[in-house]
Amino acid sequence: MTGLLMSVALFAQVQLHVQVAVPQVRFEAAPPVVEVQPGIFVVHDYDEEVFVADGMYWVRGADDRWYRARDYRGGWVAVQPQTVPVALVRIPRGHYKHYKQKPEKFRVVNADGSVTEYKVKEKHGRTEVKVKEKGWKHGGGDGKRGKWR
Repeated sequence: MTGLLMSVALFAQVQLHVQVAVPQVRFEAAPPVVEVQPGIFVVHDYDEEVFVADGMYWVRGADDRWYRARDYRGGWVAVQPQTVPVALVRIPRGHYKHYKQKPEKFRVVNADGSVTEYKVKEKHGRTEVKVKEKGWKHGGGDGKRGKWR
């Protein structure tokens, strides 16, 4: 009988539930982004620091983990620290929260990965806005990162 009880005990199940709080950041339309460092963009005047780098959206969670999404509508996934662009990791938390510096140009990253750039200039008391379509050139299969073109 003791052997039977030990056998039953060996087959006992252990359940473990792990919950990761994924960012709830989601935009209905592509948000305007401002270049704050070469190749690093931040969503203009937003409650959280949402970055665009290497063709992806990036957010640092409350747990200091990094999350990325392919577009502005969300779909955040946790990533390993070594996959986060080094320039993002070096930015102090909160440095670009509600970033409102009057930029010379805004970029909007569209759902298809293309970019619309708006150049804003004050000229003779009037505001001029020029629109330019740009694209994201993805890196090749050689592991190199993409760049704005």
